[in-house]
Amino acid sequence: MEWRGQRVLVTGGAGFLGANLCIALAERGAKVTAVDAFLFGGGAHVANLDGADVELVRADIREVDMRPLCEGRNVIFNLAAQTSHMGGQSDPLADIDVNAVAQVKLIAAAREAAAEAVVVHASTRQFYGRPLYLPVDEKHPVAPPDANGVSKFAGEQYWMLENRVRGRPVASLRLTNCYGPRLRIRDARQTFLANWMREVLRGNAFEVWGGEQLRDLTFVDDVTEAFLLAAAEPRCHGRIFNVGGAPPVALAALAKMLVEVAGNGARYVVKNFPEDRAKIDIGSYYADDSAFRDATGWTPVTDVRTGLEKTLAWLRPRLEVYC
Repeated sequence: MEWRGQRVLVTGGAGFLGANLCIALAERGAKVTAVDAFLFGGGAHVANLDGADVELVRADIREVDMRPLCEGRNVIFNLAAQTSHMGGQSDPLADIDVNAVAQVKLIAAAREAAAEAVVVHASTRQFYGRPLYLPVDEKHPVAPPDANGVSKFAGEQYWMLENRVRGRPVASLRLTNCYGPRLRIRDARQTFLANWMREVLRGNAFEVWGGEQLRDLTFVDDVTEAFLLAAAEPRCHGRIFNVGGAPPVALAALAKMLVEVAGNGARYVVKNFPEDRAKIDIGSYYADDSAFRDATGWTPVTDVRTGLEKTLAWLRPRLEVYC
């Protein structure tokens, strides 16, 4: 797709993934509007869009009339979500409100104001729960391990229903552990890796729970490219895809690599899972994303060590801003 001149809306556009996507779109000449509620505990940060040629609208998609923001859009990237696992467990009603009810409201607004717009929905591998087999493909049974997974799955399915019933071109990308510049590192609401990075940049010890679990990590530039390809490629529309990343790595090995990359004397301690976390831990996970690669030609280009180096280099001078 030629992005120059395309009118694009990105919900959750001031968050980690959303801001990186907005910046990439603007650099390609798209006319980008980011909408974000800056909810407490979310990934949005006032510094994420600094210097970007992006219109930022501070609004909550649960409350604002989204029709004016959707009007005339060629593409809608839908990244607005509540992503915290423990947040969903502690307040499932609020979780449903953002991840399911607000999605239905957005769908209704887009029907009226942007009936032809392509929609790319940011989804999650969380739905699969504890894997029955590895790697996990899109045919794996869905068994969300927590309330957040249930609400996110509902939101995804409402969008896919819009494709089946109304014919809107919709693609849903089930993402895995994403990391990179602009990651929320003040806590682990986005990923466990955030806590590790914050502490390692401060030269402190951090905890690794378990350590043998396998994870595939996706650097944010590769995620951004996946979003762009999903919007542009008609073979993606009406389909759900896993999007993985680099080859899987055990958490203890990942921690060792992070300490080596930081090179500042930080260390880690392997511990058992806290009781509340153990109940929702899924064990090892890594994706079979061959369907998406076949449909788009996408392949991640950033290996884990390089991704860690780039992320720490970006965060180091901004540590106090993002903590």
